[in-house]
This record gives sequence, C-alpha cells and structure tokens, in this order.
Amino acid sequence: MQRTTPPRPLDVEALFPQLAAYRGTTTRLHPRPGRPGATASSVGGPLLWPADEPWPACRENHDRVRGRRPADIHRRRQVLAAAWAREHAPGPTEEERELLDELHREHRLSEAAATDPLPMIGLAQLYRRDVPDLPAGPDDCDLLQVFWCPFGAHGASGHGLEPHLRWRRSWEVGRVLTAPPQPPVVESDGFLPEPCALYPEQVVTYPFAGLLPEELCARIDAWEDALEAEAERTAAQPAGDGNRAEPPRYQYDLSIPPGWRVGGFASWHATDPYPMDCLTCGAPLHLLLTIDSSEWDGGSRSWRPLQDQERSAHHLATPTEVVVGRWGELNVFACPRDPEHPHRWSIQ
Repeated sequence: MQRTTPPRPLDVEALFPQLAAYRGTTTRLHPRPGRPGATASSVGGPLLWPADEPWPACRENHDRVRGRRPADIHRRRQVLAAAWAREHAPGPTEEERELLDELHREHRLSEAAATDPLPMIGLAQLYRRDVPDLPAGPDDCDLLQVFWCPFGAHGASGHGLEPHLRWRRSWEVGRVLTAPPQPPVVESDGFLPEPCALYPEQVVTYPFAGLLPEELCARIDAWEDALEAEAERTAAQPAGDGNRAEPPRYQYDLSIPPGWRVGGFASWHATDPYPMDCLTCGAPLHLLLTIDSSEWDGGSRSWRPLQDQERSAHHLATPTEVVVGRWGELNVFACPRDPEHPHRWSIQ
C-alpha cells in the first residue's frame, strides 16, 4: 500500500517567502515489514550480490567477543509480534516470557573467532528507478547497497559506527549470492534490520533552521515563540480544558521529515552544524541517505502517513527495528562531484 504524507499544518512559504529559494525535495522510503526480493529496493531484504564477489567484512580490532545471535533476535521479534497480535489476551504468556528471556541472552565467542573478519550486515539496497532523489552512481551504476558493521566500536572515539556503501550496475549481476555470510553475534538488536518493502514518496523539504540566513532564522524563532506563548495563554484561560494544543514547529512539522529518506537536508538537532566537505576534493557534501530509528515520534507525529493514522502507532513507527545510537539517526553524505569519493556521516 502506498504511503501518503499529510499536508503540512500550514504553508510555511506563505509565512516566510524567502524560504522558496531554499526549497528542496527528499524521498521518504516508508519501510514496512514485507518479503522483498533481491531485485527490489528494500531495507533488510536480500541483496542483488554477485555469488563470486567477496561479501563486505569489518577487519577492525574492536571488542566483539560477546553479543546476541541474529537468528535469536529475529525469532524473539516474531514471538513478540505474534503475542501482541492476539485478539484475546494480547501479550506474552508465561511460557513465551521464558522463551523471550532465553532468546535475549548474550553469547560469548571464542578468542579466535573474535579476531576473524566480521561479515557486515546488509542494511538496504536502493534502485534509482524506485527512488526519485537517489543521485546517479559512478559509471551509470543504478543500484546503491548499504552495509554496516554490527558493532559500534570504531574510530578515534571508540564509539562510532562503520557504514559501507557500494554502487553497482544491476544488469551486470549474474548468479546471485543466496546465502550471504552473517556475523555470529551482533552488539545489540538495533544493528539487525527486519526485512521491509519500501513505498517511496517524494516530498518538499527545507534546510535545518540553523543553516538558514541569520535574519530568516531569527524571524522563524520569533514566530515560534509567539505561537508558544499564545498556546500557553489559551490553555490557561478559565474556559479552557487545560489541554494545550501543540503549535506547529519549523523543525518538527514544516522542514525535515523523520524516518528513512534519501536526499534533501540533514537535521542537526543533536549537535551544532559543522562543515561536511569532501576529504578528496573539498566540495561541500550533499545528504545521500538518512537511516532513522523511528518513522515518527512525539515531536514529528504530523508526518505520520494518512494510511497509518488508525493503526498501532508503536509498531508502525519502528518497522525496521534499526536503532542508531540512543535512538537517533545516521546521516550519510556523498560528494556531488564524484560519487566514488569517500562518504562521511554524522549521528544526530
């Protein structure tokens, strides 16, 4: 079923005509649980990977001697989903709770296995034919495949993620790898995606407020402050019911949608914006892909698709089961001059 983003609460360009010069588009991927094939765009689905090509592996020497087994994670999710889907007495039974506890326990690797190359997890694959805002790959490549290491101890901080992107020409793939290698354990459940079909939808988007001209950003801030003050006065009036209606906000309702998306503008809500320039040629990088822990949350419910308005919010808001950091998003940036130049990323 196609997903449709509701109209925005108001016309932000009518309030701030200067924003028209900064208008862009982004493609919301709208992942939903499914059984995609290798020839489909997906999150967590099978990849169109050549049988004779080595699978990406992480060779960093980080701490990965213990973790949870991928098969146990998938099985635990299935048990929980079935338990809560029951019409009568929803929720896990005592027997199911015991099984869930068993499936959730950590397993320790041998010291030898802990130093072997670690197969990366296939997060997603995106075909240009499906995703309007996916840029052209190098040498006519039409398929972008995204991986990451199932452990987070990377980089100078020892806490970074390790994404890996691969472009390819789909029509050149012959025999497809049907049983890719899997890591014996992963650091946490959030590194392992559930198979999801995609329902791409292109929507209008605007830059993060802190990256707009200072004068325009100040006017947006003043407008939001005035709406907030009016909402507080209305809630405090004797005739009011005490429930305050949340006014629309530029950051959460009018500019950057939540969820998995391609292109558009990155959010910098967790850190101050910092330059994202190509380490090879110095060009300012463009946002390529956002991997989000949630399709919407308390601050961005206005983006919830029309087709999902009457359905269980929690299950639909986290369809991929992927969790970035403490419940954030991973923004991957690419060079607009040469897509083969190294990517950069930020966690928000």
